[in-house]
Amino acid sequence: MADISPQIQQQILDARRDKRQLNIVAGNSKPFMGRQTHADTLNVSQHRGIISYQPVELVLTARSGTPLTEIEALLDEHNQMLAFEPPRFSAHSTIGGTLACNLSGPGRPWSGSIRDHILGVRLINGLGEHLKFGGQVMKNVAGYDVSRLQAGAMGTLGVLTEVSLKVLPKPAAVSTLSWELEAKQAIRMMNELAGKPKPISAACWIEGRLYIRLSGAQSAVDATIKEWHGSEEPDADNLWLALRDQQLSAFQSTDPLWRLSINAAADVAPLDHLSIIDWGGAQRWYRGHQDKYEMETLAERAGGQVSLYTGGDRTADVFHQPVPALQEIQKRIKASFDPDGILNSGRLYSWM
Repeated sequence: MADISPQIQQQILDARRDKRQLNIVAGNSKPFMGRQTHADTLNVSQHRGIISYQPVELVLTARSGTPLTEIEALLDEHNQMLAFEPPRFSAHSTIGGTLACNLSGPGRPWSGSIRDHILGVRLINGLGEHLKFGGQVMKNVAGYDVSRLQAGAMGTLGVLTEVSLKVLPKPAAVSTLSWELEAKQAIRMMNELAGKPKPISAACWIEGRLYIRLSGAQSAVDATIKEWHGSEEPDADNLWLALRDQQLSAFQSTDPLWRLSINAAADVAPLDHLSIIDWGGAQRWYRGHQDKYEMETLAERAGGQVSLYTGGDRTADVFHQPVPALQEIQKRIKASFDPDGILNSGRLYSWM
């Protein structure tokens, strides 16, 4: 547990002087995400430790290299949690990498994404400047919300050094119901149930079975179970953890894996053979060799985006291409934070 931000600053300044690009690495549990690039390694794994935690205020600040396991162990002591359910791809997964990759678990539609829980960050930009954005209170936004801008930036705007975020109490009761349904039936049912005032905290369809997780007061959970007549799943905790951490068999194939983030009720033909539908229908995982432009067209018609999550050609662009106007904005933001293109250049898009 140490603050090595001065060393990180010096490495960035040295790289800028020598015109070298840097690849930011901490736990290195997500090297498969984004484009494949070649640069010198900037290892920030030793920049770790929880700086402050206020259980009564539901606020925690940690250095970016702090493992999720360490944060969650502390929260467990106070019966609190990271409500966005960050995936763990290994015991070394960090809070900084989770924010940079904008990763959230099965409960995102109900509890929000990591972006929704961020209060503030500190980062070192491509000029070696150590900057602070946001703070440790909810009402602390003026002008551009740079803290939330880091969600999904893949380290292209700076090296995160500190992350402040809100935490939440754990629910009093959790239970899971399931039904045997085809995919289209499951999508309709998920959307129908999501509109009811019930304590839903996750909804997914996996290989022919729909799962609905209920979280909240014991009375509310019990009443919903009685009303909906699904099969109670006694071992559901392991299912949700396996889905969160992408350990289910559907994630293990070597074929290209596409992640669609679309309208929850959309019918995406001809992708009828989906193995996993998550987020109440809004996140869908598809395995297969497809043309990226055609996949983007399908996703746009369904009101969303698609990315080539794993596999395929990782030297080409793998994220959904933004419209030209948004590309120009992203280029300008990149230039303001990292004018020499030192930090993770090309990891997000080939042109950034």
